Amino acid sequence: MNNTHSNLTKWSFASRFFHWISAILLLITWTMIFLYDNLDSNLYIGLHKAFGVSLLFWMIARVINRIFTKAPPAVVMPKWQMLLSQLSHFALYALLIAMPIAGLLMSLYGGRPVDMFGVFQIPVFVTPDRGLARLFNDWHTGIIWSMIIAFTVLHIAAALYHQFVKKDNLIARIK
Repeated sequence: MNNTHSNLTKWSFASRFFHWISAILLLITWTMIFLYDNLDSNLYIGLHKAFGVSLLFWMIARVINRIFTKAPPAVVMPKWQMLLSQLSHFALYALLIAMPIAGLLMSLYGGRPVDMFGVFQIPVFVTPDRGLARLFNDWHTGIIWSMIIAFTVLHIAAALYHQFVKKDNLIARIK
C-alpha cells in the first residue's frame, strides 16, 4: 500500500526538532574529531568533547520528549520491518547516549576535566585510573563508534529505501 504525503501524519514539531538537532550535533562532533586527527590543534578535541557532552544532554531531553510525546500512527509495513525499525531506533538512541558517556568517563578517569565551550568545566569527580581510562577509550573509539556508524548507515539506508524504493514518503513524517 502506497501512502501519499497527504495521509501521513508527521511527528510532533518537538520530535522533529530533536531529531534534526541530534543529527547536526552528531555531525559537528564527528567533524571536530576529524579536524583534531588531521590538523595540529588541540582546539578541536576540546570542541569534540563539548559537543559530545552537549549531545548526551540533548539525547536525554530527546528521550524524555519521546516518552511524553505521542507517536504518529505506524506506517503499514511487514512485521519484521516494524520490529527491525523499533530495534534499530532503540539501539541508535542507546548508542548516542553511551558514546558521550564513555568519552566523558575516558577523560575523567584520565584525570582531565571537560571544558564546556569556556563557560564551565565538568571537573574530575572520580579517582583517575589509567586502566579505566583505557577501557572507556576502547569502548568510545572502538566498539561504540563502529556501532554508531553501522546503525546510522542502516537508519539512512532504511529512510532512503522507503523514500525511493517503496515510495511511501516516510521521510515526510520527520521533515
